[in-house]
Amino acid sequence: MDTFIGCDFGGTKLLIGEIDETGRILNSKRYDTGIKKHTEAAAYILSCLTDYIGEAGFVGKPKAAGAGVVGVVDYAKGIWRSMDHVETTPIPLAALISDKLGIPAAVDNDVKCATRAEMMFGQGKYSDNFIYLNIGTGIAAGFVVEGNILRGANNNSGEVGHCVVDLSREEICICGRHGCVEGIASGSGFSKQAVCLLDQYPTRLEGVGKGKVNVSEIFKGADQGDALCMKLTEQAMDNLSNLIMNLVRTTDPDTIVLGGGVVSDGWLLPKICEKLNPSTMRGVKNGVIKSNFNPGLVGLIGAGAQGIVKLQELKHRLI
Repeated sequence: MDTFIGCDFGGTKLLIGEIDETGRILNSKRYDTGIKKHTEAAAYILSCLTDYIGEAGFVGKPKAAGAGVVGVVDYAKGIWRSMDHVETTPIPLAALISDKLGIPAAVDNDVKCATRAEMMFGQGKYSDNFIYLNIGTGIAAGFVVEGNILRGANNNSGEVGHCVVDLSREEICICGRHGCVEGIASGSGFSKQAVCLLDQYPTRLEGVGKGKVNVSEIFKGADQGDALCMKLTEQAMDNLSNLIMNLVRTTDPDTIVLGGGVVSDGWLLPKICEKLNPSTMRGVKNGVIKSNFNPGLVGLIGAGAQGIVKLQELKHRLI
């Protein structure tokens, strides 16, 4: 059986696994991360691959591999340029993985990998023009236009978490601007806003003083009438709906797929949709829909899918 290896590297975990041609995960192993530099992260990925080969082994016969990583990636050249958008040492990660495994390999940004998973195996396989909007710890998007993932001049398209949606806000985002949607409606944004608004709205929400709150608990609190939770969810709905409508005006998709941990339980989706302007959304014929993938596994599937695409590209060159 032909299979494909995927490596999904994130802020807290590295997931290495094997998928088949349908995107089904055959085996996987998790490794803790927390690494801050991409040079160290690349070495760690390679060492974990060695462990995976020895401890987990392969179910089938791997034909190609893919890696999904945070930060900026030059997909065409197989280079990981940076983890934090400040380029230091470009790393030929695809070539390093290829040498390690003895098979072709590709590397891409983690959200673009998730977008690839949607294109090939998920909600996006029915569309050539869709947006995959990941709302997790941060917010980012993958744009598929006429069947291709949009990358941009610097391979940095999709950083929509830094779209300004509220000019009245005083907090400064890490990008240097005020009012970015990521600081309001992402997982980290909910936590930051809870601290900012704590003195204004009474709450029974736990963990606010520590700057870390559980988003599902915020949703539960909003249903129970907790003032702080209601405020947090109200502003998230407003800002996410505005972000979606702005993106619709930008690439004219027929489908919006929402992924990531913040929307995985489906609580936010209908509330966001209620705020979408019908005139703006009239061309989005397939609607705003939730990804069917487990948010913890979609990156692994997408990384393996990049391996499938890499093999297809190589075969096409030989024709």
